[in-house]
Amino acid sequence: MSEQRFQILSFDGGGLRGLFSAAVLAELEKDLGVVLTDHFDLIVGTSTGGLIALALGAGLRPPELVEFYVDRGPDVFGRGRSVIERSCRAKHRPERLRHALQDVFGDRTLGSSVKRLVIPSYSLDLHDVYLFKTPHHRDLVRDRYEKLVDVAMATTAAPTYLPAFRLRHNRLVDGGVWANNPSLVGVVEAVSLLGAELGDIRILSLGTTDEVTNLSSQLDHGGLLQWGRAGAGVLLRAQSMGAFHSVQHLVGKDRVARIDPRVPAGLFRLDKIDRDRVRGLAEGVSRIETRTVQPFLEHRAAPYLPVPVTPPRDD
Repeated sequence: MSEQRFQILSFDGGGLRGLFSAAVLAELEKDLGVVLTDHFDLIVGTSTGGLIALALGAGLRPPELVEFYVDRGPDVFGRGRSVIERSCRAKHRPERLRHALQDVFGDRTLGSSVKRLVIPSYSLDLHDVYLFKTPHHRDLVRDRYEKLVDVAMATTAAPTYLPAFRLRHNRLVDGGVWANNPSLVGVVEAVSLLGAELGDIRILSLGTTDEVTNLSSQLDHGGLLQWGRAGAGVLLRAQSMGAFHSVQHLVGKDRVARIDPRVPAGLFRLDKIDRDRVRGLAEGVSRIETRTVQPFLEHRAAPYLPVPVTPPRDD
């Protein structure tokens, strides 16, 4: 086993499609007979991927995550506001999501995580990225006290779907607006704060399915109407692919594995999916990707020990 290797597990955003990522993890663990998180030194996740990362850090296992998406997903994203109401209000109210998260996480804090975590969000007040981090470096002080529920609410507050989340006085929205694929965030963290060398990094990146959309030639000279319909999907996929290719260039293509199968346009939505079909897709994909994941098992992550709180000086 490599003593130098540093492995990152990365989870994309995608709403209820996070069921795919959770189900793939569950199937891989069953087939390989392992606890996959034992083999990763850092976990990063955005939006629904952030929820998965937080749950793994809290000690939940993938089958429990699958159960969460299957049982609570329809309730969290029930019937939303009408199209007319959505023109000026978020589609869904946040109370159901918070209640479901409270049932899972209780009052646990980020400092209680058993794995190093980085969870992206975005601050509307700072006009800047906002990263929640476990106390895995001496400079990371405040976030250890944040409740997992609050971190999950911040990273999943997808514009137009859920309202911005207020963390005390700071307005935060979904990290997917800038890091829907957070693998590059993981590389930056590994190198800048955790002292990893680029050549020692290995990354397993899990998407939530890649929708194949026909981009009409009307976009070539399109205005607000044409780009208003297609723009969000183009921007999300563009920044996701940009992050992925950047990571490949930084650490090498042979050190990055991505599981993100293409699916037809309109098959799954952020707030509405066919749960059986998603799980069937995950079962099929995991059979194919077992060999992809096996090399990651050559490394076993050292136990994560949070940096202790430094008492204030008395002088």
